[in-house]
Amino acid sequence: MLLSIGTIIVIDKDFTKDSEKFKSKVVDMSEGFVMIDYPTHIETGRTAFFIDGTQLIVNFTDSKKMSYTFRTEVGGRLNKGIPMLKLTYPGDEQLIKIQRRQFVRVDTAIDIAVERNGRFSQYVAADLSAGGVALLLPKESSLTAEEVLSLTIVLPFNNQEIRYIKAVAQVVRVWEKEGRMIASLKFEDMNPFERQSIIRFCFERQLQMRDQK
Repeated sequence: MLLSIGTIIVIDKDFTKDSEKFKSKVVDMSEGFVMIDYPTHIETGRTAFFIDGTQLIVNFTDSKKMSYTFRTEVGGRLNKGIPMLKLTYPGDEQLIKIQRRQFVRVDTAIDIAVERNGRFSQYVAADLSAGGVALLLPKESSLTAEEVLSLTIVLPFNNQEIRYIKAVAQVVRVWEKEGRMIASLKFEDMNPFERQSIIRFCFERQLQMRDQK
C-alpha cells in the first residue's frame, strides 16, 4: 500500500468555494479505511472538526517521493488513546499521481471569451492547464503566434459554482489536429488565486475521468 502509518497528508475540502488546506498524519489503517489524527488548518493551526460524510481531497507523498491524491469522505470517529478521524481509502489503483514538473492538462470543452483589438470573440477550449489553454479555431480565424490576448475563462465546478477567470495569454503556435485548427496559448503573470482555481478545476476533471473508467 502506497499510503502508510506515519505519512503526513494535506487535506482540501471537496466541492467548496474556498481553498482552505489542512494537514494531518495517518495513525492507523484498516481494510478500506485510514485513520488520521484531527487535522489542523495549515495557516491558522486551528483544529478542524469535519462532520461525518464530509467530502475531502487528500494529497500525500510516499517513501519514493512520489506524490498522489485521492477523494475521500469522513466515515466516523475513533478513540484508541488519541482521537482519530476515519476516512475512506479507495485503494492504490484509484490514486491519481500528481505531476510536479508541469501543470496537469485535461481535455475540456469550456467557453472562453477572447478580447483582441478591442473586440470580443467566443471560443471553445480543446484542453486546459494552469499553464495555458488550447483553443479550437474557426476556419476564418486569423490568430497568429506571439499575439497577446485577454481571456475570460468560464470554469463550471462540480458544486454548481461558475467562476470567471481573467487571464492574459500569448499565442505560442497555431497548428492543425485531426482537421481542426488549434491555437496553443501560454498564460502570462496570472494571479495566484486565478491559477489555483484552474488547478482545482483540472483536478475535478481528472477525478471525473477516473470515475468514468
